Amino acid sequence: MKQVIIVVPEGNATNLSSITGSFEILNGANEYWKMMGHASVMDIRLAGFVPELKMDVGFFSVFPVNIGDVKKADLVIIPSVSSDFENVVNSNGNLVDWIREQYKGGAEIASMCGGAFLLAATGLLDGKSCSTHWNAAADFRRLFPNVDLHIDKLITVQHGIYTNGGAFSFLNLILFLVERYFDKETAVFCSKMFQIDMERASQSPFEIFQTQKNHGDEMICKAQTYIEENLKEKISFEALASMLATSRRNFDRRFIKATGNTPVEYLQRVKVEAAKRTLEKGRKTIFEVMTEVGYSDDKAFREVFKKITSLSPLDYRAKYNRVGAGVGGYV
Repeated sequence: MKQVIIVVPEGNATNLSSITGSFEILNGANEYWKMMGHASVMDIRLAGFVPELKMDVGFFSVFPVNIGDVKKADLVIIPSVSSDFENVVNSNGNLVDWIREQYKGGAEIASMCGGAFLLAATGLLDGKSCSTHWNAAADFRRLFPNVDLHIDKLITVQHGIYTNGGAFSFLNLILFLVERYFDKETAVFCSKMFQIDMERASQSPFEIFQTQKNHGDEMICKAQTYIEENLKEKISFEALASMLATSRRNFDRRFIKATGNTPVEYLQRVKVEAAKRTLEKGRKTIFEVMTEVGYSDDKAFREVFKKITSLSPLDYRAKYNRVGAGVGGYV
């Protein structure tokens, strides 16, 4: 029987739903598997270095078993943590060490959303790919520059390490693990029972591009502002660099360091974010939206939009337009 440990980090930033949701779905898979005439696959426990953790302003408490009593795990699940990521990592040094040693002992590790910060702190993600919530990308890249972050990915899999994107997308990771440890039929059963869409493969449609400017480079802040205020214009980055009294090469280098994007990527993302907001709010045609954000080539606009959001402009409008779908998605 596989020993599955859902770890309970110290501190009040742990997301309760990722703990309870993981437990319920895995336990449901185990019960279904036994109902089909098989022996139990998993022994699922919550474990941590604290005997009780009060969560959500004290309304809920979890009582993990002493993690020191867990000699060997087969699968370790790190729940989502939100905000103050650096402090979460610093206050969970013992847990980080324990996770690292479990992996070295043969356990597989799965992190959910911001749980990737604890996983990355082990060093096990260095040189590997991972995902986390798109809203935490800047903090993650700052703290763990040696990790290949892909916030467009819903799930990443590499050498027995699994990560997933943000918030309730952890449900898709758990379904993935159900199929991995049980079979496809059991994963489909859980998908139906818990009403989880198995087809999701990306969190790109949910990403809100944030033009963060707290990087401390005043010249690049000016460049960002210029780009954002001139979306309809054809921007020459050679001319922009000259206007800011620097070479194009130095401009590109500093821009990438400050924002994580090339100037061209940044321009595309700002344009697409503006297009998304317009598509969500009104009845404008795709052509009108396209020209509003400075595109004259229909094909180029659609290709860039789909590359960033994983949806075509038409599909995005159909999915998120409040006028067409009705308030809250109800007709």
